[in-house]
Amino acid sequence: MLERVDVKIPEAERLRTKVALVLPALVRSSLRLADHPRISELYPEYLFTVHTVIRASVPLMDAARRQAEERAGSDAVSAGLAAYLVEHIGEERDHDEWLLDDLEALGVGRADVLARPPSPTVAAVVGAQYYWIFHYHPVALLGYIAVLEGYPPTTDLIERIRVRTGYPRDAFRTLLQHAELDPGHREELDVTLDGLPLTEEQAALIGVNAMHTVQLLSRSLDEIVDLAAVPG
Repeated sequence: MLERVDVKIPEAERLRTKVALVLPALVRSSLRLADHPRISELYPEYLFTVHTVIRASVPLMDAARRQAEERAGSDAVSAGLAAYLVEHIGEERDHDEWLLDDLEALGVGRADVLARPPSPTVAAVVGAQYYWIFHYHPVALLGYIAVLEGYPPTTDLIERIRVRTGYPRDAFRTLLQHAELDPGHREELDVTLDGLPLTEEQAALIGVNAMHTVQLLSRSLDEIVDLAAVPG
């Protein structure tokens, strides 16, 4: 009689499988924006929306790091998470400033960008992270990071948008940088996920958070396109 052998699927692979269930919505929303006939009008709005997300990245990770360090003495997951975040915060610092530079290349002033409130959709996806960090476990943030780091626009898509808008390459520097850097960041995150002694509940919440993030980011892109249909 053959003995059953249980093979554990790596946690990063499990997470990507969950994200794949909802990822088509994000791809569809991205292409809806990229192929829009008024993309030259929508691109500055897209960069603004990306900025409202990215400006929250370091504060979110710092909040999660502090919570993780408080738990680290009795929680191996928190200890591993804190070590990852300490390094990753340094890698992500000032990326919001890059976006402000790109918007300036389009004639959009920094003060004007910072004076505008983010959309409720962006506030919802970012705000959910604070809830899970402070009211469940900071490791939940890895689901959010997995989406933001794991699925950047491709260089081909970025170039297509650049050609269609006619905007200078300086307005695309942040997107191009992330297309280059994020695959390495994804690998670092995957190593972290596979190395953490996650409980089933923690792993499930990371997946829920990732799927929730995809859904709301898709909605935020659709809102940009829908805005173009509103009479001025």
